[in-house]
Amino acid sequence: MILDVPLLVRGENEDKQPFEEDALALIVNAHGALVILEARVAIGQKVILTNVKSGHEREGEVAFVGPAYAGLTRLGIQFNGPAPEFWSLNSPPADWTPP
Repeated sequence: MILDVPLLVRGENEDKQPFEEDALALIVNAHGALVILEARVAIGQKVILTNVKSGHEREGEVAFVGPAYAGLTRLGIQFNGPAPEFWSLNSPPADWTPP
């Protein structure tokens, strides 16, 4: 789903320095999101996402790092397991809930 979801992202950057950054998820699904981030991270790194609106927190792994543009990078973050509730949608798609 295409949404603008404000997030707080915590983790370590490429230099192993801790960071905490306000970010935005642009595309979300039950398994993760496409996130815009300033911090430099690498594929495989663990991050903690907090949904600013709901307070839900979830660990994820960087699965994709796009090219940087204007100091920001698009990242694909994959949750450790499905977490459709993280996005607090009133009407999630039917395929987000188990049968």
